[in-house]
Amino acid sequence: MGKAGAVIRRSIFSFLQNYHYFTSTPAVLAFPFAVSTLLSQSLISSSSLFPLVHGRLSSLFLAAGFPPSSELFTVLGLKLSQTILTFFFVCPFMFSFLLLAKASVIKAIGHHKPAEQPSFSSWIPLFCPLLITQLCNSLVILAANATCFFLLVIFFNFFDVLGLSSPRSQLLLSATGAVIYSIILANAYITCNLALVLAGMEKRGGFISILKACVLIQGRTATALSLAVPINMALAAIEALFQYRVVSAYNRAKGPDSAMLLEGMLIGYLYALLAVLDTVIGCVFWKNCKTDIQTDQEETYAHRIEIREIDGNFFAKTEAFNGLP
Repeated sequence: MGKAGAVIRRSIFSFLQNYHYFTSTPAVLAFPFAVSTLLSQSLISSSSLFPLVHGRLSSLFLAAGFPPSSELFTVLGLKLSQTILTFFFVCPFMFSFLLLAKASVIKAIGHHKPAEQPSFSSWIPLFCPLLITQLCNSLVILAANATCFFLLVIFFNFFDVLGLSSPRSQLLLSATGAVIYSIILANAYITCNLALVLAGMEKRGGFISILKACVLIQGRTATALSLAVPINMALAAIEALFQYRVVSAYNRAKGPDSAMLLEGMLIGYLYALLAVLDTVIGCVFWKNCKTDIQTDQEETYAHRIEIREIDGNFFAKTEAFNGLP
């Protein structure tokens, strides 16, 4: 937790150091993504596609052998239906405006002179590696979900074969499955988030960035999770605020007004600022990981053991080297 606190402090310092830049170009670029994300919840719940997708997923769960009485899969099917529709609704804005905002932030953080603001021509080349990496991240998240459901299918059918299908056993297995599902998705999320930053910093995207992120995050998973939780809680709070202040007011008034639109734009801008801050935290965390690896390499000692035989007796001689030979 101490390392996470240090990263957050450095991230806030970097954000304030480039405050005028981060609150203008990256925040404006992330604004369409923020608005689409905030509007997606209310639009999807009233969409005719939602019951169709939810019904298909429920049929798939039943065909796979999941117990229909399990509350876990009732909630999971509901949230997964919302996630799928939200992804397709937000997808055009995520693969364009959000990645452009991330590219501008990554270029600013990786700039050697913080006082100078990066020009448009300097960070636009980062968009291509970020786009490729984001596409690969989507496949990784999809694979993580598929793996979780595959494991849950095996567990539930295995318990059913053993005759352990009582409500108490189902509750225990559902709770265990929810924990495993959350752990797998959380690790996939933080790895993909770091892979985006790494792709922008190294200007090379794709699955190679995800593999490097997996290596880079080893031993630092707890720190990465500690960094992701506050940001995601803040984003969820802003989404709830938008539902309470804008969507509820719209439903009561049966139409928009100028004050409602202004408040909605302000909440959307706050959401965009948090998306920018999330990228800043990712960049600082990446730098921290690289610094730790370089420090570990400098403090690594290589030993050479030489064994000699003198007059029938064996002698061992060790020699230490500072750093790898």
